[in-house]
Amino acid sequence: SFLGEKLLKGDKEIDTSTAFEGKKAIALYFSAHWCPPCRGFTPKLAEWYKKDLAEKGLEVVFISSDHDEASFKDYYKEQPWLALPFSARDKKAELSKKYKVEGIPSLVIVNPTDGSTITKDGRAAVLGDPTGAKLPWIPPTFQESLPEQFLKGKETVGKDAIAGKTLGLYFSAHWCPPCRGFTPKLAEWYKGIKGELGDKFEIIFCSGDRDEESMKSYYAEQCAAGGDWLCLPYDKKDDLDPLFQVNGIPTFIIVSPEGKVINQNGRGLVPAAKASEFPFQPPAIQDLESPDGINDTPSMLLMLESCAADVQEKIIQAVTPIAKEFLEKEEPELIFFAATKASGISNQIRGMCGLESAEKSHKAEVSSVDAPKLVRTMSSDTPTLVLLDIPDNGGYYVGRMAKELDGSGVKKMIEDWKNKSLDRKQLG
Repeated sequence: SFLGEKLLKGDKEIDTSTAFEGKKAIALYFSAHWCPPCRGFTPKLAEWYKKDLAEKGLEVVFISSDHDEASFKDYYKEQPWLALPFSARDKKAELSKKYKVEGIPSLVIVNPTDGSTITKDGRAAVLGDPTGAKLPWIPPTFQESLPEQFLKGKETVGKDAIAGKTLGLYFSAHWCPPCRGFTPKLAEWYKGIKGELGDKFEIIFCSGDRDEESMKSYYAEQCAAGGDWLCLPYDKKDDLDPLFQVNGIPTFIIVSPEGKVINQNGRGLVPAAKASEFPFQPPAIQDLESPDGINDTPSMLLMLESCAADVQEKIIQAVTPIAKEFLEKEEPELIFFAATKASGISNQIRGMCGLESAEKSHKAEVSSVDAPKLVRTMSSDTPTLVLLDIPDNGGYYVGRMAKELDGSGVKKMIEDWKNKSLDRKQLG
């Protein structure tokens, strides 16, 4: 089972294989006694579980982030459901990584059969339906979440305004300074590509404003700046947030007409992407200065700041086929970034990982002279590789490219990472 062989039910151990018979869903409850919001939410969840949810087919499994077993036992006494044994720390880490748990309390609703995610936002589902009338809380589809009407300037248009179009979903709010900084750039970019793309592409503004007047005023600013795109009505403004797990703003996501994500990091397109690059799929190796996804997914970082431009190009071309293999998976287990100049994020990564600064990096990295082809070897004269695994409690690994700069060093490092034979280091 994805939860291991044994679970706790009170002070007894039970077989996981029979624990969920007849259940519609499992709620994985990531929580800890030291966390005040957890202590506030647990009694409410316990009350709803005993009153309605258990009877309607929900089982809860407590997955502890307590600091020691005594704290776990003390906290678990208050809870009427199952628990992952505290000793199963590896399983706890595996589940946290699998379901991309970034904070607690977190309630992830999963399928009892195979552990597939139903919704990551179980807290919102339960708070909105404490009696379980809509259990197992399958989120609405993209089409079901869209309103029947949109604002278009001062007019209203129907769903046919987006039929068959690739969409840019712009999550933003006037009270947010980074949003106000990005919006004019997005409007300018939109104005520049819209004429060429016509009916192939449209942007929808999904407001995070706190009242309708603020939303309408901010939308009017967008239109005046050239962003005469669509806007969700105020009463529907949050309906798309759960589908795309929007955790902060501004967020700009490119999706297909069916709502499938094409590019999670649409902000990285602005202002340079051209209409000819439509539908704006991300490159297999992205710029480290826009590190979207780096907190959620293990990431291979090519630290190329000290390389000559032609060497950078050669390396990126060599590694791109490797990166594409991962990109094409439904859930990529690894994403790729390249640092091509010394700047904010790359300097931060070097500092976090204890690497020398790019300015001090060895002169040999700059050379574009081909290396001998006889033996593939790692060398201190080749660019640094960092495999950053933030979901694994901030783990990271440092390596080097092979002298041939042909991607073989990257492949070898990935193989060794999968085989757990690399020297794991820990971010501060």
